[in-house]
This record gives sequence, structure tokens and C-alpha cells, in this order.
Amino acid sequence: MQLQIDPERDIQSGTCGCCGVPFERVTGFINSEAGAFAIYYASCYHHDGVHEVYIDVILDNAWDADDPVSRPGPDRVTIGCRVGPVEGRPGNACSLVDGASVAPDTPLYGRKLDPDQARRHPWIALYWETIDHILEHDSTVGTHLYGAPAGEIS
Repeated sequence: MQLQIDPERDIQSGTCGCCGVPFERVTGFINSEAGAFAIYYASCYHHDGVHEVYIDVILDNAWDADDPVSRPGPDRVTIGCRVGPVEGRPGNACSLVDGASVAPDTPLYGRKLDPDQARRHPWIALYWETIDHILEHDSTVGTHLYGAPAGEIS
């Protein structure tokens, strides 16, 4: 599958409601050769000096071309992960977390999956493929995690 991040990403700055640390949040659409594929939110934090990113990906098999945000298909789900250092492991790792846990319960997110539900979901492989694509191609995420924009990381 060919994935492509829509160049019209939105980047907002904010402050973490839990600890007051500033962060950047990227909102983006991902397309495949068939059209709309996913919406993602990547929140880039510096908690206790640690560079980490929480990424929520909204997947749907029935995107409404006229209103993909408020008219979800019946199978829409949101899966989340944390990308960052994990104790006892070199480099960064991805760990499943509750999908869109800090977001309101609106139709946009469909069913928010917890890690156990996500592991069993038939779209989990598509989710990880999407995460890989974001980590490789979103310049804000790449710079935050690795100090270099995506595509320039050696």
C-alpha cells in the first residue's frame, strides 16, 4: 500500500494539562492510492527532559468524502501509541496506549481502543504500517524524536 501524508498538516502549540510542559501537536490526513486512509494526531512532548510522541490514528473503511470528520463509518476506530525511550531498551520504542484518551468522545474518533482491544483488532497491521509512515515522513515528529526532519535521519 502506498501511503502519503497530505501536505496540509496543521501544527499547533499547547501546554500539557497534566504537567504544564509545552508541546506541539500535528494533525494530518494520510491518503493511500484508493483515497482517504487515516487521520492522525501526533503530540510531541518533553516530559522530564524525555522526547516522546503520543500518536492517535483514526482508521475507517468508509470515509465520507464530503465530511470525513463528523460522518464516521460504522467500523471507525482510534488506536494510540507512545513513541519514546523505554527502560531497559536502547533507542525509541512504540508502545500501545489507550486511543485518544485525552480527546472528547465525539463521532470523529469512532470506538477508542485500549491496548488489548487494539492488539486483537484486524486493522492492527495497518495501524503499525501507518505509524511507520508517520515516523519516516512527518518532519515535526522526526525532528522532535531524532533531532532531524524525517527523511534526513541517518
